[in-house]
Amino acid sequence: MAMTDPLGDMLTRIRNGQQAKKDSVLSPASKLRANVLEVLQREGYIRGYSEDASGKHKALRIELKYFEGEPAIKHVARVSKPGRRIYSGSRELPTVRNGLGITIVSTPKGVLSDNEARAQNVGGEVLAEVF
Repeated sequence: MAMTDPLGDMLTRIRNGQQAKKDSVLSPASKLRANVLEVLQREGYIRGYSEDASGKHKALRIELKYFEGEPAIKHVARVSKPGRRIYSGSRELPTVRNGLGITIVSTPKGVLSDNEARAQNVGGEVLAEVF
């Protein structure tokens, strides 16, 4: 059966992996997923990611991050879903936990965090929120 929300699937794999205290999780590879992981790494929510070609298809190995035994990501949720897309201008980008979290936005200048999108004065599709 075809997957309808690949990004939501990756976020769920991260959430489940951290609840199970895993060091890393695997997710099928795509450019969008890699760009979202790049934002998460820049913002310090994951240790890193790498391409894993050990199986039949390319995959991304996501190195999860913990602080004093607690996951670095307390909450990760998909905002714009395949059934209902959410778009926002640069001035209306939502803040998460009064700026303690980030919103990941797909813009014409690439996948950015909300702070980067505001600095570059671009809006786009609100992909996920993380704190």
